[in-house]
Amino acid sequence: MAEITAAAVKELREKSGAGMMDCKTALTENGGDMEAAIDWLRTKGLSAAAKKAGRAAAEGLVGMAVDGKTGALVEINSETDFVARNEIFQGFVSKTTALALAHGDDEAALKAASFDGGKSVDEAVVELVATIGENIGFRRSAKLSVGDGVVVGYVHNQVAPGLGKIGVLVALESTGDAGKLDELGRQLAMHVAAAQPQFLDVASVDAGALDREREVLAEQARESGKPEEIIEKMVEGRLRKFYEEVVLNEQTFVIDGETKVSKVVEAAAKEIGAPVALAGFVRFTLGEGIERREDDFAEEVAKLAN
Repeated sequence: MAEITAAAVKELREKSGAGMMDCKTALTENGGDMEAAIDWLRTKGLSAAAKKAGRAAAEGLVGMAVDGKTGALVEINSETDFVARNEIFQGFVSKTTALALAHGDDEAALKAASFDGGKSVDEAVVELVATIGENIGFRRSAKLSVGDGVVVGYVHNQVAPGLGKIGVLVALESTGDAGKLDELGRQLAMHVAAAQPQFLDVASVDAGALDREREVLAEQARESGKPEEIIEKMVEGRLRKFYEEVVLNEQTFVIDGETKVSKVVEAAAKEIGAPVALAGFVRFTLGEGIERREDDFAEEVAKLAN
């Protein structure tokens, strides 16, 4: 049997990120062969990941990266907020977000992209699960780009540069002053973080969502006993309120509390020195839509007592 030296265990640990005893076991099981030991650990990592995959992962981080006219957001989930403060996890999210600048519109390509040492992002996730000991999952990514103009990002509840709980990208198309565009974009990104718009403009409102809202408003109006022709006018009036709640261009700008966002952009164009078009936005909130398990502590204690 080959002698397993402390130096070999240390080398394997640095290469794999696995625990000391796991590395020693891997080398012992594979006669000291470093590459075989790495494969053995990866296999065990896959097994560990499978066991953890059923556990809810609604914590983690949203990563944001911007490079001039391109920006990307990525959400990587973990089981606990404690892991989100782990430097290894933060480094993984930052590197993945940087890759998303090239692959953000194609999640399959991003997951297959070379991460470190030739392994893919997906393979890096598996190794991270084995290293950290929690279910970790790549959830989603998005990218915005413009031809002329800027993409500006904003991270709310930032825990490290470009990493936090809410990430926003705003794309502005213009040939005007880039510095002033950046300033406008940051204000709009902060607005998006606070106001949570769902659509850019009225034309982009999802037809299904609009039909459902129209139906609800019509039923509410009918309860008043008004004639159908009056109900139709009431519905249209209330739809304007709906647009003001969910459409970015129709929302009231949170920074001044009185001007419509579309008017803010229009006014800023005069100072920027060229027409400005609000071309798009993306907003990621960590864990949105994930069903979180809520444990009843009293019930858990009662079960233990019984």
